Amino acid sequence: MSSKLSGQRQLETKSVKNQQSPSKEQDVGLSAIDQGRIDLAAVLRWSARLGLNEGVCNHYSLEVGPDRYLINPQGLHWSEVGAADVLLIDGSGNVLAGRHSLEPTAFFIHSWIHRMNPHARCILHTHMPYATALTLVEGGRVAWCNQNALRFRGRIAYDDVYNGLALDDDEGQRIASQLTGADVMFMASHGVTVVGPTVAWAFDDLYYLERACMHQVLATQAAAGRPLRSVPDELADRVGQQIAGERQQSDMFLASIKRMLDREEPGWSALD
Repeated sequence: MSSKLSGQRQLETKSVKNQQSPSKEQDVGLSAIDQGRIDLAAVLRWSARLGLNEGVCNHYSLEVGPDRYLINPQGLHWSEVGAADVLLIDGSGNVLAGRHSLEPTAFFIHSWIHRMNPHARCILHTHMPYATALTLVEGGRVAWCNQNALRFRGRIAYDDVYNGLALDDDEGQRIASQLTGADVMFMASHGVTVVGPTVAWAFDDLYYLERACMHQVLATQAAAGRPLRSVPDELADRVGQQIAGERQQSDMFLASIKRMLDREEPGWSALD
């Protein structure tokens, strides 16, 4: 393994235990692969609506079996990705099913995170504006100053080393090693990665992470040098646990996104 692994890492050490398991519900008659394609297409399109994408870059993936992963293809804007466009690949980067190619950095980042972090069944990597802004600040950290931030209490890792594009196994392994024990990783001068056991849970976290960072950036500007409010540690821990126990909201959020896409973008979920 590369000496790059010695890069500095800051990790929140507390652990948030979810109070209920991820929803096992899926559309009647659909395989896990087809359901995954639909779920990924839905959150990719919704992310584009929210301005969380960057050109045709960044990537979302989902583990659907041993050494089997779904991921968005190279060259398509997130707003145009349909369920049939989502690739099925293996851990070596071979495209097993799909009509497009695989973007190289997507493979090196996602394949190693999936291999080294079993809890990361779904991986969402973006350069979304406000969260990425915090990665550009020396020592930038999420402040425990608002309710949206508190859902991430004890769940964040910070990779404070920037090593350029992830175009080899060494850098993929180095990045993946920084996520151990966390669900969110801020990547210095780069962007953020959010992981979870389902697409719904990971996307809900991604959405609220950007909201939390947006509020923090705006509050910092409004404060004009005055300190932000700080929620006491005991209360912050309790609120984090409360939010972790309401994960049905995450499943309902994804379901609502699919209903809106059905009304406004017919054909998005077609599998062929």
